[in-house]
Amino acid sequence: MRTLARWARAEWGLLWVTVREPLPKRRLQAIPMTIAAVCLTATLHFVHNQSWGYRFVQNIGAVRAEDPLWLGLLRTPLSLFVPALDLPVWGALAQILFVFGIAEICLGWWRTLAIAYIATLAGTLYARLGIALGPHAPLGLPASDALVVDAGPSAAVVGLAVYVGWRYGAHVTAAGVTTAMVVEVVVKENLAGKEHLAAIAGVMALCGATALLHRHRRAPVRLGRRAGSDRDLPPLRT
Repeated sequence: MRTLARWARAEWGLLWVTVREPLPKRRLQAIPMTIAAVCLTATLHFVHNQSWGYRFVQNIGAVRAEDPLWLGLLRTPLSLFVPALDLPVWGALAQILFVFGIAEICLGWWRTLAIAYIATLAGTLYARLGIALGPHAPLGLPASDALVVDAGPSAAVVGLAVYVGWRYGAHVTAAGVTTAMVVEVVVKENLAGKEHLAAIAGVMALCGATALLHRHRRAPVRLGRRAGSDRDLPPLRT
């Protein structure tokens, strides 16, 4: 039991401390962007289910590989908040509230949105690449997937979970999310599952770039200390 507690502390300790401080004090005011995202997703889902609103939501937030690239890019930001009609909306809302909320506290609202967008865009662009490669290529997709709407909020949720896990030392959690997405593709091979993996790949590339940038920025500090400098610069926040 103590071993499990030590592991949990090592895995989620930093994340827990970061979230615990502002949330009890400010409550929902600590995550205004997340609350707005939940409300927007719920509204779009309601409108999408109406006969008078279905086409409207499709025109502003449904991305398919068959669409012209410029139109897909134009719709991609809003596609983050258009949940699939064939899945329970409450699951999507709970995922956004939990994952976006933690990310907003840890990273700030604009970084959270930026990473969510990168993850979603990676999945969207992969669909176009996969269809261009064809079904017989290792990363290829059948032409019929060009008619399928992209993964929506789930790709952003998966990408954020992996990024926050990496950033705050919850590496087993990040690996677990990645493994779950691989199993999803193996068990039920579909476009959404592969877009989730593309979203993770995009976020992992971002993690690598961030680590290299930090290493480059901290190099002069290490050299200064070796030369006898007494300055102790704080780590750069991302």
